Amino acid sequence: MSILLMAILLSLVLSSRPALVTNGFRFLTGSEWDPVTNSFHALPFVFGTLVTSLIALAIATVLSLALAILMGEYFRTGAFASVMRTAVELLAGIPSIVYGFIGLFFLVPAVRVIQIVLGVPPFGVGILTSSILLAFMILPYSASIGREMFMLVPADLKEAALSLGATRSEVVWKVSLPFARSGIMGGIFLSLGRALGETMAVTMVIGNSNSITLNLLSPGNTMASLIANEFSEAQGAVYLASLIEIALLLFVISTVINILGKLVINRMVEGA
Repeated sequence: MSILLMAILLSLVLSSRPALVTNGFRFLTGSEWDPVTNSFHALPFVFGTLVTSLIALAIATVLSLALAILMGEYFRTGAFASVMRTAVELLAGIPSIVYGFIGLFFLVPAVRVIQIVLGVPPFGVGILTSSILLAFMILPYSASIGREMFMLVPADLKEAALSLGATRSEVVWKVSLPFARSGIMGGIFLSLGRALGETMAVTMVIGNSNSITLNLLSPGNTMASLIANEFSEAQGAVYLASLIEIALLLFVISTVINILGKLVINRMVEGA
């Protein structure tokens, strides 16, 4: 695996070399993306990628933890448990493009109504829209892993807590959750990795505006959606290499986040 990762990294570096030489460090600090003048900067897309992914992760973490507790503690067996597991597995198996259409036909009109009520331009598409859609896309991964972690909690620990007078909810929060927290964190970071690289669904609902804005109801853009939109139309060595440099940057960010996730999980395991 290490050899494969190094091969991917080397391939991206070599392919993006014209852009690395031309753009320099300004590639990470500027906000202009203009193929006409060969001025390429990645900051708006890094910002859009991180903001949408982190908002989606915050939403998905709350929902996935609730689902994991429900499936792993309260409904471990039975017809309802089977239906819940099947539903989560189906959500994980839905193609990205289908999520994109769901976002366009249902989520975008709903957000547009909210924007009209708030008196802001009713784009419908935007950072918040793509974040909500991303949250539902990554929800099955963290929920499934969380459920498995709760299922692995030794029954002896729960029975001991119950025999000492703990309530069912106290067992969940003071016994099961601390025992399973490292696995739950692993699921959360796995979900974050999925969110960072998501392409088609985000491209369809984010608005694809190459700007930095703190208004979550405004359109934005991500690194993956930029590549999807412009790679087939790129003309010129620097333009094409700049898109590959965006891919290289996305690869580096994903790798760094995964490494940090591993370190956090290892610290939690050692602390436990």
